[in-house]
Amino acid sequence: MDIVRWGLLSTANINRKLIPAIRESSRGELIAVASRSLKNAQAYAAKWKIPKVFGSYIEMLQSGDIDAVYIGLPNHLHAEWTIKSLKSGTHVLCEKPFATSLVDVDMMISASQESGCALAEAFMYRHHPQTKVVADLVKSEKLGEITLIRGTFDYRLPEKQRQPGNTNVRLVPDYGGGSLWDVGVYPISFAQYLMGRPPDQVFGNQHLGETGIDEVFAGQMVYENKSGQNTQAQISCSFNTPYHTFMEIIGTEGRVYLTRPFNNLKKGAQVIVTNKKGNTRRIRVQKKPLYLGEVEDLQGAILDNTNTLISLDETRNHILTVLALYESARTGRVVELNSME
Repeated sequence: MDIVRWGLLSTANINRKLIPAIRESSRGELIAVASRSLKNAQAYAAKWKIPKVFGSYIEMLQSGDIDAVYIGLPNHLHAEWTIKSLKSGTHVLCEKPFATSLVDVDMMISASQESGCALAEAFMYRHHPQTKVVADLVKSEKLGEITLIRGTFDYRLPEKQRQPGNTNVRLVPDYGGGSLWDVGVYPISFAQYLMGRPPDQVFGNQHLGETGIDEVFAGQMVYENKSGQNTQAQISCSFNTPYHTFMEIIGTEGRVYLTRPFNNLKKGAQVIVTNKKGNTRRIRVQKKPLYLGEVEDLQGAILDNTNTLISLDETRNHILTVLALYESARTGRVVELNSME
């Protein structure tokens, strides 16, 4: 095999980001799309010029026409269809969040190991050169010892999507809705990437909307270290405010600020470094399509037998931290992560 044949499992809106990335990759080819309705699949395929269509997900998985699948379904369906895909012998790129329980995560990991198929969580920003630039600054200790990480991802859900009969899946508790699952996972994953592990303890606070999901969430994550000067990571997310996002990493020797850490990088993304004297400079970042990296990463795992950039252990820790934050917000108490296992 020298080309990965891709299928899209669903006609989800997020597919519009993956389709150009698959087509731009040198070792990928978009072959098929599946929907719960053949009519919908045919209309979608005609719009996006996709050769093969299937009127059910399982039909595509059993067709033998694809090697890998992108799963952009609502959060509560990620585990079910990832496992079914892996058991069919299909490699999987699963949209974040990977799953909404540790039981599901462990079942997904087991299915990958038993099938021998590659499995990766789709955090597109992690594959972009901008993220590596920041990680290199931290790992080189040019910022000194990291004392504080702050990150936010806010946007406003349109009012029409909140109306009865037209409710966005992000507002449905049973579908894994909530701002933390949707966008709060981004600053959480960035902090954990830079620190190299999940936090030791967390504290969360949330504002619940009419449907029962967190429309606003704020969290504090503590990383204990031997020096006694623990690193703090503060994250927040919201469905109720205009679009706003940033990441800031503060150390004893300087700090770095990202204006667009996760998406819309073409709209004024900057990496601004300030040294201990207060002098600032902007780092030039290599330009690369945002979603291309995660596609190439899975293709490398399939064709070259390389490890995916985001390990399944790291992915499991993403979910562990989110669950601990929700538990803290529910109980009003600090939660130790080792108590969540």
